[in-house]
Amino acid sequence: MSAAITSAATTKAHSVVESSSRGKWLAGLLVVAYALITLIPLVWILATSLKSPPDSISYPPKVIFEPSLEGYVNLFTTRSRQTEEYIENLGPAETWYDEIVRKRNMVIVGPSRFVDRYMNSVVIGFGSTFLAVFLGTLAAYGFSRFKVPLKDDLLFFILSTRMMPPIAVAIPIYLMYRELGLSDTALGMILLYTAVNVSLSVWLLKGFMDEIPREYEEAAVVDGYTRLQAFWKVVLPQARAGIAATAIFCLIFAWNEYAFALLLTSGNAQTAPPFIPIIIGEGGLDWPAVAAGTTLFLLPIVFFTVLLRNQLLRGITFGAVRK
Repeated sequence: MSAAITSAATTKAHSVVESSSRGKWLAGLLVVAYALITLIPLVWILATSLKSPPDSISYPPKVIFEPSLEGYVNLFTTRSRQTEEYIENLGPAETWYDEIVRKRNMVIVGPSRFVDRYMNSVVIGFGSTFLAVFLGTLAAYGFSRFKVPLKDDLLFFILSTRMMPPIAVAIPIYLMYRELGLSDTALGMILLYTAVNVSLSVWLLKGFMDEIPREYEEAAVVDGYTRLQAFWKVVLPQARAGIAATAIFCLIFAWNEYAFALLLTSGNAQTAPPFIPIIIGEGGLDWPAVAAGTTLFLLPIVFFTVLLRNQLLRGITFGAVRK
């Protein structure tokens, strides 16, 4: 009798950790719904980049429209309005983008500045990310493994630099950069973004370093490795997931940063964020060109995140489950 009761209790018992099938389905539906909602703005931007200027500002908004690459043509070119007689004297259009432009009684007079601004974003974003992660890895290892005087105070000071809003220090940095000759230079922006991102890098990577057992390094030292060799061959491979996650967060900040880029750059080192919103078309902003620039601006972050997605997932959950 007692055995039957025990068996029945065991059958009805369930784990407090593992969710039921109904809970899993509900969680899955919530995740899918959240993903669809967050994708709506991205889909709308992509759709706007494929609209013609009249369709992009039509009311009510057009969901079904005839796709056009006019936004991308306007993004990459500079155009000039001409008379119909002048355009007729030019003869037939030689390329598909010439044909698109001539339908608006315009001709292409040269390339736009978007490519230069885009490349500035690539150089500054990835350059500052590399430096922030490199310096943050070394600093995090030092704070994790060595007895640093006033460690807690130093870590709080490093974190406090991240708390300041950019506008609070924008004018002092502008005056300092003007005196040092770093205003409107890629080097100046790389150094600035590195200084802002290194605090985040140190704090994130220190948590990953603390999770790596010291015994690994001690065993490597016993085998004849130096401290630097143990760090390079033992610690870094173990911290790869954390480094990848930190690099993505640092790149997102440097890639999207607007306030400093608007104030400290104007021509040579201007990045894409302050350039895209001022693309002017007939009658105001050229919304298809703005949407096309935004779509292209998203691609490096998407590719970089997808490339490191496995490391990112491991990095986010690293240390969450203790055995």
